[in-house]
Amino acid sequence: MNKNAAAEKPQKEQPKWQALLTGNLAHFIHDGFTDMLYLFFPFWQAQWALTFAEVGLLKTVVSGSMAMFQLPAGIVAQRFGQVKLLLIGTALTSLAIMCWGLAAGPILLGLLLLLGGLGSSVQHPVSSSIISDAYSDIKARRTALSTYNVSGDIGKAVLPASAAFIIAYCGWQTASRLLAIFGLLATAILFIGYFGFQRSGCYSPRERSQPKTSTLLLGWNGYQAFWSLASIGAIDTATRTGFLTILPFLLQEKGASVTQIGFALTLIFAGGATGKLVCGILATRLGVLRSVAVTESLTAICIGSMISLPLGNALLLAPFLGIALNGTSSVLYGSVPELVSEEQRKQGFSIFYTMTIGAGAVSPPIYGLLSDFAGIKITVIFIAIVVLGTIPLTCPLRRKLGN
Repeated sequence: MNKNAAAEKPQKEQPKWQALLTGNLAHFIHDGFTDMLYLFFPFWQAQWALTFAEVGLLKTVVSGSMAMFQLPAGIVAQRFGQVKLLLIGTALTSLAIMCWGLAAGPILLGLLLLLGGLGSSVQHPVSSSIISDAYSDIKARRTALSTYNVSGDIGKAVLPASAAFIIAYCGWQTASRLLAIFGLLATAILFIGYFGFQRSGCYSPRERSQPKTSTLLLGWNGYQAFWSLASIGAIDTATRTGFLTILPFLLQEKGASVTQIGFALTLIFAGGATGKLVCGILATRLGVLRSVAVTESLTAICIGSMISLPLGNALLLAPFLGIALNGTSSVLYGSVPELVSEEQRKQGFSIFYTMTIGAGAVSPPIYGLLSDFAGIKITVIFIAIVVLGTIPLTCPLRRKLGN
């Protein structure tokens, strides 16, 4: 019995670190690739004389394709294999980015962004599910998911900063190719890790498939807390994505160079990584309601302050803006498994990410159109006001998650 127990222990422990490393690496790559787009927007606008609304539409193409495939990704992963689908998605996104520099116009670029978004769409539901399956204990799972969220923000800090550095010396076309090669190397690492999953016999489509009787969370009764959480996530993502899309242009008005814009985004995403880790821990002490109220209020204040501050002070505020801007999402993501049953976890994550990423897809062209007509500063003020709309939505969470 002791020998059998000793033999079984590595099989139980191995998938945990494998699942966490796989999810973290995928999150690092895909979130970094998605958010480095903000640095490329000013160059594409100048090259093809795009309006702010058209720039926002390019972001919509990426986020929209990511949102539309969230639910199908969960179904395909269930039958095809989670890690295998993650490999294909990462390779597809990297190849699409490699071809950015070959785009002769915005339409062809939009098609490449569509393919890249399609590849990235598998990352959130699949990685979250892999990690959630590996950690059965609620506290351990929340910590693991917080770590997973932090890895995405580290990618958001590292890859845009790398893009800014390469663009400054080699141009945006070369930057896209070099970063795409990095993505393909990450795919190779995931491929090597895939054999570890095969040897452990875990997370294969046959053994880890969900029961056929599991249903989508489409009803309101019994799931009010889940839908409130998803609505908060949608508003939070919409305001964050819309603000970050026009932030480079706001900084340009203040006289920022390409390097300074990249540095500002790096500070924001580095602050976001810290904010997700800190707020994930804070939520276990103060509760989800108080954590969301604090972070969203600080977000509104920081966004509004970016208008009046000079460039130097705006750069100093950037990391604190990142803490507030991204801190809420860690609290939200980590709460999804607590509001649904184990059988409905994949569907819960898929619906949550569909709503949040879908909101992030719709908001950039709307805020871009508002910027074209009312100006960037008016748009930023409006975004700061919309952020505060998340606070009343925390009330239905009181019974499920406490204060």
